Amino acid sequence: MAENFDVVVIGAGPAGYHAAIRAAQLGLKVACIDAALGKDGKPALGGTCLRVGCIPSKALLDSSRQFHNLQHLFGEHGISAKDAKIDVKTMVGRKDKIVKQFTGGIAMLFKANKVTPFYGFGTLHPNRVVKVKQHDGTEVELQGKHVILAAGSDSIELPFARFDGKHVVDNVGALDFEEVPKRLGVIGAGVIGLELGSVWKRLGSEVTILEAMPDFLAAADAEVARTALKEFKKQGLDIKLGAKVSKAEVKKNEVHLTYNDGKADHSLVVDKLLVAVGRKAASKGLLAEGTGVKLNERGQIEVDEHCATGVEGVWAVGDCVRGPMLAHKGFEEGIAVAELIAGLPGHVNFDTIPWVIYTEPEIAWVGKTEKQLKDEGIPFKTGSFPFAAVGRAVAMAEPAGFVKVIAHEETDRILGMHLVGVNVSELVHEGVLAMEFHGSAEDLARICHAHPTLSEAIHDAAMAVDKRAIHKAN
Repeated sequence: MAENFDVVVIGAGPAGYHAAIRAAQLGLKVACIDAALGKDGKPALGGTCLRVGCIPSKALLDSSRQFHNLQHLFGEHGISAKDAKIDVKTMVGRKDKIVKQFTGGIAMLFKANKVTPFYGFGTLHPNRVVKVKQHDGTEVELQGKHVILAAGSDSIELPFARFDGKHVVDNVGALDFEEVPKRLGVIGAGVIGLELGSVWKRLGSEVTILEAMPDFLAAADAEVARTALKEFKKQGLDIKLGAKVSKAEVKKNEVHLTYNDGKADHSLVVDKLLVAVGRKAASKGLLAEGTGVKLNERGQIEVDEHCATGVEGVWAVGDCVRGPMLAHKGFEEGIAVAELIAGLPGHVNFDTIPWVIYTEPEIAWVGKTEKQLKDEGIPFKTGSFPFAAVGRAVAMAEPAGFVKVIAHEETDRILGMHLVGVNVSELVHEGVLAMEFHGSAEDLARICHAHPTLSEAIHDAAMAVDKRAIHKAN
């Protein structure tokens, strides 16, 4: 006999666990199903983000940054160190410890909020029945007044470069190399490719990134992308644009690649190959026959602006629906749906979702790019300010990059903020907040910013919109 719940959530990643906890906070009886296991073979909540994505990649990025700075930056500060070495096993072990801490933390939050976890694969059946095939082979049946589908996403696999977990890997494998690969090939110059390519480059790997598109980071502001590309090339990342890979063969512990740059075929031999060409909705096996829930041509669950599927009581959130595949977007959708179920207002503003790439320098933006505004015929004005003119950035020996503020030419309302430089993952939220409250460039320019701080770059960029920046020629 089915166990009854007010809300059954399939998936305990960022969108799912936020939905489950918020629904429980609102007094609803909640179950949350998740199939993932940790490296120790035990259930591990938190989804891709926590287990093999956002959190572990940031742990390795920080470890590799420390090692790189010890070798290349500390000398400027008068700090010397000889024969610096990196113990990859210890570095990966630290990453695993952090992951375990946070996956365990979600289990504790479920317990504190009285969310009932089920560990196994959940499938939605008609009339909001969810069957869970548990890891011990048994099956349980749950009945929900509401069901929230939060199945997340999987890595896209290329037909000619199948993952083998050893030579050809996705983000999961690239987080667990046992030693620094002498030569690392990366297909895809997106977030995952750039971040994990940066990790192993800093540790001594010879990294070649092959990007099929002719433009670098086409989704970002063009000036930001140019600046970032210049800095990455300075660091020794070999980024080849317009390079379409057609073959990847493993021979004698090496991966032999063939790619075309639009002029001719070229070959590349690497020790490890990271395939980072994007992610797809993990909707396979999620829906039984007759549920009425529809998938689009990309395998995403179709939903309206409130994340409703059109089937009574069935919702979907996070990476398995439209919109950016970002953990924080999933957070907000999960909370919004929980509140809608409880009869409260729930809303996500897609116009103010920030984007971040955690490379060195970091890249972050919110809102529209200049190209998007031009294409839409919206009149705008811009102001930018370089970190090279910011005292705090120079004192930190981190002068690369800049901040750009884009405002409507007539109303002065902020339409976008684009940043490349040190710690811009934190600074971008000044733009998010200003835009959420319909702020203007003048509003930002009139807010007192502490000196010396990196945030002064935002202040001066906002002043530069009206050509009144103090610390640069306008």
